[in-house]
Amino acid sequence: MTGKRLAAVWAAYVVLLVIAPLVFGGGAAVTVLSQMGSAIVFCLAYNMLLGQGGMLSFGHAVYYGLGCFAAMHAMQLAMRGAVWLPLPLLPLAGAAAGALAGAVFGYVATRRTGTGFAMITFGIGELVFISTGVLPGFFGGETGLSGTRTYGAPWFGINFGSAVSVYYLIAAWVVLCTAAMYAFTRTPLGRMVNAVRDNAERVAFIGYDATRIRYTAMIFSGLFSGVAGALSAINFESATVESLGSAQSGAVLLFTFIGGAGLFAGPILGAVLGTLMTVLVSTVTKAWPMYLGLFFVLVVRFAPGGLAGLISSGWTLARDPSWRARWPMLIPAAAGGVAVAGAAIALIEMTYRRTLDAESGAVLRLFGLPLDTTSPAHWLGAVLLAIAAGWLVRASLPRG
Repeated sequence: MTGKRLAAVWAAYVVLLVIAPLVFGGGAAVTVLSQMGSAIVFCLAYNMLLGQGGMLSFGHAVYYGLGCFAAMHAMQLAMRGAVWLPLPLLPLAGAAAGALAGAVFGYVATRRTGTGFAMITFGIGELVFISTGVLPGFFGGETGLSGTRTYGAPWFGINFGSAVSVYYLIAAWVVLCTAAMYAFTRTPLGRMVNAVRDNAERVAFIGYDATRIRYTAMIFSGLFSGVAGALSAINFESATVESLGSAQSGAVLLFTFIGGAGLFAGPILGAVLGTLMTVLVSTVTKAWPMYLGLFFVLVVRFAPGGLAGLISSGWTLARDPSWRARWPMLIPAAAGGVAVAGAAIALIEMTYRRTLDAESGAVLRLFGLPLDTTSPAHWLGAVLLAIAAGWLVRASLPRG
């Protein structure tokens, strides 16, 4: 990518972050945007291991959660006047906690690779999560810790009482962390992390310690994960044990893989879509985990490079003259795909209503249409629509 094109991409990135709260107004929407910001930093930090280093971690929420709790402790100290730490600098406490945790736990985990590394990270994650009940003084027990972000004197006249002011603070940290992690990929160390991912034996042969390189990457990943946890603490003014749990570790893995671990922008896309699915879709249907899991399976099956890889491939094909004549042929396939998705949603919603939400009644409304879960005709109609639309997609897609 040329320098001018890269500058244009970064400018567009900053502009999108700036205008987002202007387009999606309202306190709840801005809070979701702030949640996306912390998710972006977390997914990018996780991808320093997964995509750039080839290290699959099953317990990365440890660094996110410890950064969240460290930020809340620092906030409480600042509220009491014990330390001077304005809110805009609070993520530094999360960064320190994440880096320290990465140094301690990474020393053990990076001694192994592949499945061994994954299992060690999973064990560390479970160990830290269980310790939350043993150390209530630090983790606050089941209720966690809470504080108020309006403590202290205003920062240049801003007291961060509004959701918009908090969003722009988080957005500034998102830009800073994104730039820092992108710069890391361009450094000799970042290149060596890629080399260890591709061929650790060759790296050792030319005189570099692959274990030390993985360990350093773990520390940096923990640092930025701690920043993400601190941003979440600022957004919600609380830290709970759920931020350390396996669900959080699974979420960052899903989001990063869905977005595309092979491209730097992939985790950003995955964080945005993943947050939308978990926050917004959950307000529409109780079966939202089914959609997230199904979406992940479809990406693994049909787009192993993630959505970013799919978009990149599509852009390449769009510039290919031999493919331009084929684009009209994809219209029936797209229509069939929409029909398949609608039939699948109908089947999922009827199944959920029939099994886990029966108290809500047998009839539900979907896309403005009433669906009776006790009617065999409605079940058969959804199945036949899925089969017919699936055949249309298969028949419409060009071969070769």
